[in-house]
Amino acid sequence: MLIIGKVWPEPDSSAAGSRMMNLIRIFTDHGWKVEFASAASESDFSVDLSSMDIPSHSIQMNDASFDAFIRTLNPGVVLFDRFMTEEQFGWRVAEQCPDAVRVLDTEDLHCLREGRRLALKAGRPFILADLNNEIAKREIASILRCDLSLIISEVEMRFLQDYFRVDPSLIEYLPFLVGPDNIANTNAFSERANFISIGNFLHEPNWDAVRYLKEQVWPLIRQKLPDAELHIYGAYPSEKVFHLHNEKEGFVVKGRAENAANVISKARVLVAPLRFGAGLKGKLLDAMINGTPSVTTSVGAEGMNADEQWPGAIEDDPINFAQACIDLYSNESKWNEARSYSKNLLVARFSFEQRVPMLIERLGQIEKNLKEHRSNNFTGSMLLHHTLASTRFMSKWIEEKNKVR
Repeated sequence: MLIIGKVWPEPDSSAAGSRMMNLIRIFTDHGWKVEFASAASESDFSVDLSSMDIPSHSIQMNDASFDAFIRTLNPGVVLFDRFMTEEQFGWRVAEQCPDAVRVLDTEDLHCLREGRRLALKAGRPFILADLNNEIAKREIASILRCDLSLIISEVEMRFLQDYFRVDPSLIEYLPFLVGPDNIANTNAFSERANFISIGNFLHEPNWDAVRYLKEQVWPLIRQKLPDAELHIYGAYPSEKVFHLHNEKEGFVVKGRAENAANVISKARVLVAPLRFGAGLKGKLLDAMINGTPSVTTSVGAEGMNADEQWPGAIEDDPINFAQACIDLYSNESKWNEARSYSKNLLVARFSFEQRVPMLIERLGQIEKNLKEHRSNNFTGSMLLHHTLASTRFMSKWIEEKNKVR
């Protein structure tokens, strides 16, 4: 299996990085020989894949060197990290390795996040018509071109099937996954202090949530809890983030967390007032793993709890959100009750044992019946045909243009 990453995995920087490491673990544990490639530059925070015996390759966009690389490697499966990667390299894989199963890990539905962002910007509730945005035209086309797409949320599965009419044979539900050894036995109520917000600042919903905390939620909390502090963590903070720092107000911008589990397990309550977004929220999963009650919005909790009790509170109104934070922070009995729901939710919704065998079986079936599987997906074949006729020549034009620089 070749995984083509949009970026090199940074599990300590984002949920996407943790998701990628989860996928690598799944496939290596089931006997796959996995290699990783990316056109992005590695950072100081990229995981050392060589320590896991995962060969890694630096590849170039709009360059015929990839054709020779993929043809020589000749993988049985190619997994694309997000639809933008499939757009760039999918047609080359199809051309050079037509028998390779093409899998897309969507991470989350970008078109759903974009629709909600546009609705919030317009100051109105999200409606289904907001899904008809430019990103959707690209993302759904990418899903249809692939043999299988991994979808992180059941809510997004329903959007794809009911609204976009994607055939169920092309999508597989695969949420974040947690093993029993990952669930921590962490600090008690009396051993914890302060609130925490955490999230990669390159992800726009996280930046919006921090501004929303600063302007509408935190002042209400500080009125009742004048000694409490809110510690803001996140990778890649910019100057505008640090400008929000105000120790007198207890609004403390910390920047990157060297160890997310460590800071989450020391906080009493995690806050995530996300007003738009999609997929599942890694910060909320990390809160459960570390026994930290959380307060979030309906967007934040979407697809995570189903019928299970939320380990904290879900509130969309800023006044109710602030009050829920105050109650959890001040009431040890209520805090302990919320914390007790974490393990139940993790076991019920995010267990390796539940989902992984289904994924491996699904991939095996597609591999064995690839010709028939593709013959039943005429729309995908049609889109791939036109991609080869358009994206292919655009890429080759860029390739030639780069040669004369």
